[in-house]
Amino acid sequence: MGRKSLKKERQKEIIEAFYNVAKKEGLENTSVAKVAKELDVNNSLILHYFNSKDELIFGLINYILDNYKSLYNPNHSGDSRTKLISTINNLFSREWNSLIDDGVFYSSFALVFRNKAIQEAYKNMHQSLRNYLTEVIKEAQTDNVVEVENAKETAELIFILVEGSYYYLSLYDASTPVYEEKIKRYKKAALEMLKINEKV
Repeated sequence: MGRKSLKKERQKEIIEAFYNVAKKEGLENTSVAKVAKELDVNNSLILHYFNSKDELIFGLINYILDNYKSLYNPNHSGDSRTKLISTINNLFSREWNSLIDDGVFYSSFALVFRNKAIQEAYKNMHQSLRNYLTEVIKEAQTDNVVEVENAKETAELIFILVEGSYYYLSLYDASTPVYEEKIKRYKKAALEMLKINEKV
């Protein structure tokens, strides 16, 4: 049991180092040797836990997913309305946008066009996030907080808006008023899709 935990801890350290190197040098320039140098260990230690760069990339995708999931709060103690609004606020926040470096995210995403396994991993990652939002919307539907017909379709549309927003906003400086203005407008559009019942 202890050994398994140690292995996971070591793998997490390696993935974090892989991410840090990719952030500084670009994913395409990141190698096992550079990750080993970042951690001040021998290459063989990295290869003991990950057989190849592709395995490191799979680990990175899971790392990205775990970071995104940290913005969700499935154990939220508030009511379904509070949970839903809190989730939308998180999706359209600086915190969401700053979780993962855009360069690393889009570089690893580009691999979906060349590697079916990476494509599947990304698809699963995106689906997991959509499933969570769907469940939050369904809870709000049950409590008559929202007036949407199809929770799954609404979650899908909100995520299309989120992903398109951040793709476009990556061209802007996040500290400018223009950025803030746009993100507020996109969040408002997401809330309008939900048709929140103000009387509940």
